[in-house]
Amino acid sequence: MNEENIIPVKMIPSGKKFETEQGFSAIKDGVKHHRGSSKKVVGGKPSWLKVKLPNGKGYQQVKSNVRGHKLSTVCEESKCPNIGECWTAGTATIMLMGSVCTRACRFCSVDTGNPKGWLDHDEPENSAESVRLMGLKYIVFTSVDRDDLDDGGAHHYAECVKAVKRVNPQTNVEVLTPDFKGNIKALEEVLDSGIVVFAQNIETVKRLTHPVRDPRASYETTMDLLAHAKKYRPDILTKTSLMLGLGETEDEIRETMRDLRAINLDIVTLGQYLRPTPNHLDIERYVTPEEFDRYRQWGLEMGFKEVVSGPFVRSSYRAERALEGNNAGINNQ
Repeated sequence: MNEENIIPVKMIPSGKKFETEQGFSAIKDGVKHHRGSSKKVVGGKPSWLKVKLPNGKGYQQVKSNVRGHKLSTVCEESKCPNIGECWTAGTATIMLMGSVCTRACRFCSVDTGNPKGWLDHDEPENSAESVRLMGLKYIVFTSVDRDDLDDGGAHHYAECVKAVKRVNPQTNVEVLTPDFKGNIKALEEVLDSGIVVFAQNIETVKRLTHPVRDPRASYETTMDLLAHAKKYRPDILTKTSLMLGLGETEDEIRETMRDLRAINLDIVTLGQYLRPTPNHLDIERYVTPEEFDRYRQWGLEMGFKEVVSGPFVRSSYRAERALEGNNAGINNQ
């Protein structure tokens, strides 16, 4: 190819507004630059928070497949530190309904904007075909928040799950959904679509819900959805995730876990918050691996089926292993 014909890719600075290929505007990485954005954590990143750069044949195959089917993955959009490990193993968490979220949580690096009802109606079949090509036995669907849709995107979720089950009947499907604005009917449509695990993230302790989460999200709404999911479909496992290092106390961690057990939640994951850009919330502390082990023991003693707990743990980390009773293999690494 003639070098004169190569069109350079325009890099969009974090926090700046840009126009998507669908024609609506969004904020890169979700949060605008603000005063105090460059604050650094005293002491620097500890030794246990080092990851290898993603590489390898398996990683490249998954990356090629995601690109070829025009899929968004939370692995990329959230800058997940486990992308190399999971993609090398041939596993990916697919992010539905595009890569622009209607909310602007201050921990999250997904682009923020208003998609104005846009949906890729080929996504259910593309997702199903992608799962088939990767030969996955377990897939996690997650998504951006879509407050611009009446049902928050629940019907689209259900169609994607049904398409996967139609093409890959042996594949188990887990969903990590938005809160659907508390719409119980929308929730039930997803619960009846053929999933084995329903997850909705509480993200942080009650006191820190705001400013950590978008003002439209709430501790109570997430709790209510998880509680209803378990009552409506007791055969489906329920799951949530907490980020640590945002300023929560150990008493608050324990209190949140007790609240979750009170609604019969099955699985909780605990991981270190890592600031994706200088515009996002500061890291207040680095939680040690020993502390994560202790929090896991708390949860097991409370009666959770599994507590996946470690510095790099994210909502969908080794999701298919969560019920093996081994902390998703973390203690064996």
